[in-house]
Amino acid sequence: MTPEFDVAARSVELKKLGRTELCKAWKRKFGQAPPHYTSMGLMRKVLLWEEQSAVAGGIPPYLVRALKSAAADRVTSTKVSHDLKPGALLIREWNGRSYQVEVTSEGFQFDGREYKSLSAISRKITGTTWSGPRFFGLLSPRRQQK
Repeated sequence: MTPEFDVAARSVELKKLGRTELCKAWKRKFGQAPPHYTSMGLMRKVLLWEEQSAVAGGIPPYLVRALKSAAADRVTSTKVSHDLKPGALLIREWNGRSYQVEVTSEGFQFDGREYKSLSAISRKITGTTWSGPRFFGLLSPRRQQK
């Protein structure tokens, strides 16, 4: 069982800290001072997120690999599970427009209509046949060599 972490209470505590105290907390957490022009608001958010993440078990290894890969401008080969639970939102930007799909117990809801598959929704958005899970980023393409 993970210990309780009161986000609201910790947020209030961090808001009481001035720049000097936030920089010290940042250095304790990351081993170095924050970048010179980092705002106090951003430092508070990052420190709060880090503490909450640590209590919850940290970032999953597959996500760490994917983030490192993205930072190195490579395509990740990690296959992310797409066992979606009702209420989850999938967001995809396509041709300058953002699309939102809600996972329901019956399938998916998009633009006020129910769909049985993500592929049907991706076809509606793009006008062409796509793998729905791939279109919404639930499957990673194979690693591409640079």
